[in-house]
Amino acid sequence: MARVKRAVNSRKNHKKVLKLAKGYYGGKSRLFKTANESVIRALRNAYVGRRLKKRDFR
Repeated sequence: MARVKRAVNSRKNHKKVLKLAKGYYGGKSRLFKTANESVIRALRNAYVGRRLKKRDFR
């Protein structure tokens, strides 16, 4: 059975996260680990914000 290498997938994931973190201050836009934490938090807050926006319309 052939060995599975993950270099392509991990590189793609890192690039995606760093692209989403563009414009963040300092290491949050350059380092994958801190950028990933910030992006996850930002996406979660965006999800919550969309729900709160609907509340305002009612």
